[in-house]
Amino acid sequence: MRTGILALVAGLLLLRFLPALPPFWLLALLPVTGLMLLPFRSYPIALFLFGFTWACVSAQWALDDRLAPHLDTRTLWLQGQVVGLPEAGEGVVRFELEQVVSRRDQLPARLRLAWYDGPAVRAGETWRLAVRLKRPHGLVNPQAFDYEAWLLAQRIGATGTVKSGELITSASGAGAWRDRLRQQLLATPAHGREGALAALVLGDDSGLSTADWQVLRSTGTVHLMVISGQHIGLLATLLYGLVAGLARLGFWPRRWPWLPCACVLAFAGALAYGVLAGFEVPVQRACVMVGLVLLWRWRFRHLGVWLPLLLALLVVLLREPLASLQPGFWLSFGAVMLLILIFSGRLGAWPWWGTLLRAQWAMAIGLLPLLLALGLPVSASGPLANLVAVPVVGLLVVPLALVGTLLLPIPGVGAALLWVAGGVLDLLFSLLTQLALWLPAWLPSALPFWAWLLVALGALVWLLPAALPMRSLGALILLPLLFSPQQRPEYGRAEVWMLDVGQGLAVLVRTQGHDLLYDAGPRFGEFDTGERVVLPSLRALDVRGLDLLLISHADNDHAGGAAAIRRGLPVRQVLSGEPDKLTPLLQAAACVSGQHWQWDDVAFSTWQWAGATTGNQASCVLRIEANGERLWLTGDIDSQAERALLNSGLVMPAQWLLAPHHGSRSSSSAALLAQVKPAAVLISRGAHNTFGHPHAEVMARYRAVAAQPYDTALHGAVRIRLGAFEQAQGLRYRARFWREK
Repeated sequence: MRTGILALVAGLLLLRFLPALPPFWLLALLPVTGLMLLPFRSYPIALFLFGFTWACVSAQWALDDRLAPHLDTRTLWLQGQVVGLPEAGEGVVRFELEQVVSRRDQLPARLRLAWYDGPAVRAGETWRLAVRLKRPHGLVNPQAFDYEAWLLAQRIGATGTVKSGELITSASGAGAWRDRLRQQLLATPAHGREGALAALVLGDDSGLSTADWQVLRSTGTVHLMVISGQHIGLLATLLYGLVAGLARLGFWPRRWPWLPCACVLAFAGALAYGVLAGFEVPVQRACVMVGLVLLWRWRFRHLGVWLPLLLALLVVLLREPLASLQPGFWLSFGAVMLLILIFSGRLGAWPWWGTLLRAQWAMAIGLLPLLLALGLPVSASGPLANLVAVPVVGLLVVPLALVGTLLLPIPGVGAALLWVAGGVLDLLFSLLTQLALWLPAWLPSALPFWAWLLVALGALVWLLPAALPMRSLGALILLPLLFSPQQRPEYGRAEVWMLDVGQGLAVLVRTQGHDLLYDAGPRFGEFDTGERVVLPSLRALDVRGLDLLLISHADNDHAGGAAAIRRGLPVRQVLSGEPDKLTPLLQAAACVSGQHWQWDDVAFSTWQWAGATTGNQASCVLRIEANGERLWLTGDIDSQAERALLNSGLVMPAQWLLAPHHGSRSSSSAALLAQVKPAAVLISRGAHNTFGHPHAEVMARYRAVAAQPYDTALHGAVRIRLGAFEQAQGLRYRARFWREK
């Protein structure tokens, strides 16, 4: 039985690693082959083929439900019902729409929309909306959140921006009830932690601030504020323990068998909590796991502890094969497997404090390979933070919050319990903030596969029982974490990365022993690409500090992420074309024309127009030359600044040119292109941007000089080996079945 389940699960999980989905004829052939193998007792192979086929078919359905290409960026009138809890903040409401219909064309079953300066939107309402629709698209970088994979896992077929709309029917159903309850929770004073309580009760994390998320990520406690298996499991454990305790003390009615009653009550509580939290996929996964564990405890303990976990894994993947695209899936099941590995089959019993210490130590070591593979930060303070936070949140805050919510109709009682829960939570956040400042999160460099295998082996060996010999060798096998095996560029060469930061710019230049960042990406409200995109990518590329942070000028799309870079990495020097307009935190010096220096036989020089009257014209221009191959980084200079650059006599032919001002019509003059004669042009811009970058006339001028365009919206992050005279590489062309080419 276990062999069959493992084979079926393996087939379902293989989907996550496919570069492309198999063709239809092959998917039709695989189950037939599996049926033919059954008479020969090759049922594991047959089940593997069945699981693989179902996963691929399900993924293909999700891909087929994406917005049709001919509707991309078009504005259509449509009608649908709001599902989930809308998120409101900084003048924008984000929500999801289902049961979508339009007279013009067939649309995906589920949309994710943003309405800027729009009215309040409630769950369960039906709206008629004019929406500018877009196909799923995300940034692609050496290390960043994969938005396209997340959209596919949520089966969201399109995103869009609402232009106008009208309410058709008022809110109704369970979603409307949850929304009203959220409004009650947010209106109940709780020491400023009303949003965190809403996250714990309803699974709505929109009330947590960016600072809260930073603290949670730094201390490895994000899982505490996202309703997951831990919350569902703890509530079920409390209810089970309540019945078991009453039975042990003799207060449980003897005519009712305590064990089945405890299991039924625990499962009912888990389901009720899941419904309250919206019963999203992670909650469904948790309820399945809790249900199977309780069933095992009630009737099937003789089958061992691994079978319920395998069955839960199978049920979750059969219901939603795309769950494997989400990091939470791997972390939740990985954590449970680690706990089983640590606590099963051990001789003797540990004291309760020893159990807590062992569990946190095991999580810190055992989840390390998964965190590395998923590109997530590793929290140095995580074991200590969770040692305190897990029991406080699970045994105190969550029960108080749930009981307080249940008793809200009773004047004063429910509000008092929520006030106490908020106070405890506020004290906990204060402690976590101090821990985050003391031991911030560590984002290790991306490891080659062989090095990752060593780390995984070292973690496994270290977690083996203490009685086994050579166990301490596990610590030695973890050494690739401290000594990154990534290669630096050769002497006299440079590696250039134009990162995909949307409508902005961030270019990393690496020589054998130095690192330079030209611009740092934009910041849009609370979304800081410097913190969320640029910094993780720098760490993945083994950048441990910057010799120079050069901010071309002070516009947000170039300088917005600079403060996050300064906070996250050691920076020796900051230069800018507009130093006086940058935050004092950067301590930027002025860019001066004619500065020259060499790093590892790679030449750098700067230029700035002394007659600049605008910020764009004041951009600090950087020229880089390695082994005779040149690159111009031009910021946002316009045609007037380009003319001044040409008159300076510094311009010489170059193989690479960064498109000035993202390819706007006012830049990339014919005179500049005739002098530079670029073989390729780099365009950093956001897909479907409102500025129309790059302009059609500019692209025509590039074609006239036979310059090959490399566009972040089309290619993702672009890598150049300057000095090797090779073509650039775009990360979007790394095959992923969910990613458009």
